[in-house]
Amino acid sequence: MSNPSPNPVNLDGLRVEGDINLSPHRQAWQAGHLSPATQALLAEDSRWFVHQAMSTPCLNALRCASGAWIEDVEGRRYLDFHGNNVHQIGFGHPRVIAAVKEQLDQLPFCTRRYTNEPAIRLAEKLVSFSPGDLRRVLFAPGGSSANGIALKLARAATGRFKTISMWDAFHGASLDAISIGGEYGFRHNAGPLLPGCEHAPPPDPTHCPFRCGASCSLACADYVEYMLEHEGDVAAVIAETVRNVPVIPPPDYWKRIRAACDKHGALLVLDEIPIGLGRTGRFYAFEHFDVVPDIVVLGKGLGGGVFPLAGVVVREHLNIAAEKSVGHYTHEKNPAACAAGLATLEVIAEQNLVERAAVIGQRTVADLRGRLAGQALVRDVRGLGLLIGVEIAGSRSESSDLAEQIMYAALRHGLNFKVSKGNVLTFAPPLNITEEELDQAWTRLEVALNEVKGRRT
Repeated sequence: MSNPSPNPVNLDGLRVEGDINLSPHRQAWQAGHLSPATQALLAEDSRWFVHQAMSTPCLNALRCASGAWIEDVEGRRYLDFHGNNVHQIGFGHPRVIAAVKEQLDQLPFCTRRYTNEPAIRLAEKLVSFSPGDLRRVLFAPGGSSANGIALKLARAATGRFKTISMWDAFHGASLDAISIGGEYGFRHNAGPLLPGCEHAPPPDPTHCPFRCGASCSLACADYVEYMLEHEGDVAAVIAETVRNVPVIPPPDYWKRIRAACDKHGALLVLDEIPIGLGRTGRFYAFEHFDVVPDIVVLGKGLGGGVFPLAGVVVREHLNIAAEKSVGHYTHEKNPAACAAGLATLEVIAEQNLVERAAVIGQRTVADLRGRLAGQALVRDVRGLGLLIGVEIAGSRSESSDLAEQIMYAALRHGLNFKVSKGNVLTFAPPLNITEEELDQAWTRLEVALNEVKGRRT
């Protein structure tokens, strides 16, 4: 399970999205927490799969996932506030499972050039959630592919090929996606990347690259407009509406970018793969900012936590590529995946989970701030809906190491979450999480924080 490379590994460069599977903290946790049988299973996994940062070798092995919980092969249960952002309605929701089983009995696959009822109904349902003239849909087997569709459609619509995206951003792991993405762990030594991919500083009020301080000047938006004006041939600005960390832009940021795109003839493409479908307390996160993009990209939870499924929803005037294949994926209209997606959207609508995420999320952030007030390890608590981040204090290297220690301490107490941007504990619980489960999670987090704090004193 150790790193097979003879070369030294720069862990700081890899401390971006998720915990680091090459670190000594991982090895210590596994040695003290997993049985020989589980370690043997992980060794088998490590033997057959290609090793890669943040994935193989793996952390643990699971046998069950239900609701907000995962269970490992040794029977330990964890509240899963990571879930790869796929479990808006929890794992194994009975409506989703029933829809998939019924569809598998009827039409398990749809040959290309044909359509099917679930795909049509899912597209119709997505449009019904979408504001403005976002009226056309394409599906893809994953978020990277959906972002590829968005890029190709932007080129077709504008006759241009350049893009502006953000440093630190994540848009997927394929070569085109890491070209527009901005994370070291994916881009380092991967070049040459897609040409024409320009990058701007992100709108990050917590760590403003322009050092605006308490009085935001929206210099980050001015920078993007300057690039649009001086590049002159940009097809699209493509960015995450809200970074999954979370990083929540200033209130007027997207209005300024929308106006700049309109002025300079570029499309605005917003990637909501991990944060859409109600997680932020609005169905689309861009609704918080009173804008409508030209293209919005969805994924992760769209497949109901069962199937890989992503999609783009585009404005009517972008239905202009009839002679091109901007998607045409084998599983573009997979009927079982679309049945899962349709059941997911129906549950979200019928149970008012978007509105619930807004109310519960606001209450939860206030609760966490109260619980963690005076906690020496915590620099900031922030959130939007049920996308919540706890930033750990200290220098970059120190805070990243502490965040990882806290994560493993929390795992020992049955709470699973993600570490983002090196030092932010990121929580994405299901939108139908119970109040009792939330309380359990934050109690376990407090215990983990105090354990790590105690080891430092």
